[in-house]
Amino acid sequence: MTTATRSEFDQGIALTRHSEEPGRYDGELGEGWQIGGGVNGGLLLAVAAHALSLEHGEHPDPVSISGYYLSASTPGPATVRTEVLRSGRGLSTGTASLSQDGVERLRVVASHGDLGSLEGEVRTTATPPQLPPPDRCIGIEHAPRQLVEQAALLERFDLRLDPATVGWALGQPSGQGRIQGWFRLADGREPDPLVLLLVADALPPVTFDLGMPGWAPTVELTVHLRAKPAPGWLRVVHATRNLAGGYFEEDAEVWDETGRLVAQSRQLARVPRSA
Repeated sequence: MTTATRSEFDQGIALTRHSEEPGRYDGELGEGWQIGGGVNGGLLLAVAAHALSLEHGEHPDPVSISGYYLSASTPGPATVRTEVLRSGRGLSTGTASLSQDGVERLRVVASHGDLGSLEGEVRTTATPPQLPPPDRCIGIEHAPRQLVEQAALLERFDLRLDPATVGWALGQPSGQGRIQGWFRLADGREPDPLVLLLVADALPPVTFDLGMPGWAPTVELTVHLRAKPAPGWLRVVHATRNLAGGYFEEDAEVWDETGRLVAQSRQLARVPRSA
């Protein structure tokens, strides 16, 4: 990828500031980011966060962001309207609303800061998932054809899943509700905070590992960003501990090449309709 060529991700979140309406940004949701009939929720969150980054100026990075998915997004023009609620020394907080043809698709509340300026010691009892090397994991080229056909965005990823968590692809789900693996963008674009929002919703739904095929619509997704990721592979683990009443939670951790925990997320999603 040359410096003159934007990555597929950067094209996917590209926005133009509206000249006559303050806080408004216009963009185009691409065909290549779909899951089933809708655009991936992680990409939508990144689009909204990008608009708020442009509004906040010296606070370019989402630190905590929550999105509520109100209706399914489709490829085509989209508008993001932002409102800055507070501008502080270390954090700025705002809201964003992503709509298409006058229909609101996503409502976001987020606090932005500068992850590159954060200092202080790191204390964590969390440990990165133990994975085989990427070349010993299962790539998209081995995925069931019907899975790739339903999820065009998988072709944008270089995703290598841990063989221990892909029994569902062979009709042998473990029942543990856990999927993990290595992630990077297929065109070589290095990770940054906005990419982490995509990664938080990039793996197949953990309900696959519960023997429940089909795509699981997200109701709400919250991501906490803890540091700027180093270049290279990301290690990602998604897991659930509770499925009840037609809904389940999906927790994710994202670790960078250095072994630093750079993002944590939780989403509430609906059980697949085919389940």
